[in-house]
Amino acid sequence: MQVRWLSAFLDFPAEQFGPEVTFWRAIAGSTVSPPRGEHREFASLEPFFGDPHLRVQRIDDGPGGVHLDIHTDDPRTAATEALALGATSVADHGKYLTLASPGGMVFCLVPWEGEARKSRPIRWPGDAISIIDQVCIDCPRDLFDAEVLFWSQITGAATKATSRPELVALRRDPKLTLGILLQRLDEPARDAQGVPTRTRAHLDVATNSVADEVARHEDWGARVIVAHDRWTVMADPVGRRYCITSRNPRTGS
Repeated sequence: MQVRWLSAFLDFPAEQFGPEVTFWRAIAGSTVSPPRGEHREFASLEPFFGDPHLRVQRIDDGPGGVHLDIHTDDPRTAATEALALGATSVADHGKYLTLASPGGMVFCLVPWEGEARKSRPIRWPGDAISIIDQVCIDCPRDLFDAEVLFWSQITGAATKATSRPELVALRRDPKLTLGILLQRLDEPARDAQGVPTRTRAHLDVATNSVADEVARHEDWGARVIVAHDRWTVMADPVGRRYCITSRNPRTGS
């Protein structure tokens, strides 16, 4: 399939939807589109320049999370390809289809509607620059190799080694705002009770000043979970985790 655009979807339970959209709108430096969908459950976080690559959804069941939308010319043909690569079908919504990767990471195949303008990082007071520009796919250790292969094949993007063996990046398409990183977790594919542990995802922020960006997010109600040399793990006001990283906010590298 030809990947025309990538969007990250933040899925919120109904009771979290309003406050959480406010938080993510603020840290992204975006506005919120009018709601859409049969139940007005979807909206886009619209950047000041570029086409939306962050979207929000109100869900009826479950704790929420992050999923990926792949925008392509023919979602049904793309779904056939994805199934042949090991994906499973979750739901057919007519216009778009929901699938899951071999490790259970939910994603959607949606029709491309001309999105092409890459978003620009925002310069904040104090000269910090940042952008939410990466989906990190968190894989239980037993599923990591299969997930790396699947996401590389479905996107057509070669893998790229990083400075850490547990992290593998897919080579970025310079026309897209979002990149994809895969992380091998220490946890197994099944817990001690034999319950499967699904592959899931979180968002990464790129910035030229992690300290300034952390402080700005804390002002909006986020908190630090753990600080590493080049990134800080954060929790938003309801506990959803994400990372602020010292990657170049203009290139993603």
